[in-house]
Amino acid sequence: MNPETEYREGLDELASHYKEILSLLGEDPDREGLLKTPMRVAKAMQVLTRGYTMDAHQVLRQALFKEDYSQMVIVKDIDFFSLCEHHMIPFYGKAHVAYIPNGYITGLSKIARVVDIFSHRLQVQERMTLQIRQCIEETLHPLGVMVVIEARHMCMQMRGVEKQNSITTTSEFSGAFNQAKTRQEFMNLIHNNTTI
Repeated sequence: MNPETEYREGLDELASHYKEILSLLGEDPDREGLLKTPMRVAKAMQVLTRGYTMDAHQVLRQALFKEDYSQMVIVKDIDFFSLCEHHMIPFYGKAHVAYIPNGYITGLSKIARVVDIFSHRLQVQERMTLQIRQCIEETLHPLGVMVVIEARHMCMQMRGVEKQNSITTTSEFSGAFNQAKTRQEFMNLIHNNTTI
């Protein structure tokens, strides 16, 4: 699905609901500035939730290569945007993903695509972290996987406690990353600010 040109079934119905929402908020959905808003929002929501139509396991399987490399592979600073399932307000940040191959590697861009797929669903950060780890583990069968996500939640910044500078960090790890030394190596590498 090309998110800018192809949309899922139910787009018109979704737009009609957004038109009703505008009315319920006290707006006039027929005024010039809002005439196209319901359809724009419906399209945006389908783009922001396109992860429901994608199979993250299949993405990894499409670029699976036999390789004897058995040291840590890290893709860090993967930008993502997601929608909090509690308020449907964005949260955004960076994901850092590592795995230790066990005979097979995958294309590096596929790791970022896995993050993209799970972030483009209604989410909580904790579940998203777990889903990314499980997907890589179940597909690549590596010696270990570790995922760290650092995010800012607009539901905390714009409403509720209104704390502008808070960052939430979650982590998930398995296999070789159960060893504190291996986890520490990963943490050192993702927080090393060396530029290439």
